[in-house]
Amino acid sequence: MNLSEIIFDHAKRLPPPLQQEALDFISWLERRHGVRLPKPPRTVSQRTEVFLEKMAGCLGEDFPDDIDDADLGADTPREPLE
Repeated sequence: MNLSEIIFDHAKRLPPPLQQEALDFISWLERRHGVRLPKPPRTVSQRTEVFLEKMAGCLGEDFPDDIDDADLGADTPREPLE
């Protein structure tokens, strides 16, 4: 059993107010020592929004809800595939 599992086992036995106090202390230690949690990986939609914002300069508040049929081009007639 590693140290984080031992700490977790001890924390589970504490009543909720003391669990909160332990969490507050851990948060204080993180701030004091500059420990930052890793950022969660971005989802595909978040990466797309970041890309579009970078390329367009900004995204409107109603993006992508402001796109309607008038914004879409007409399809080019195609010969049927046989």
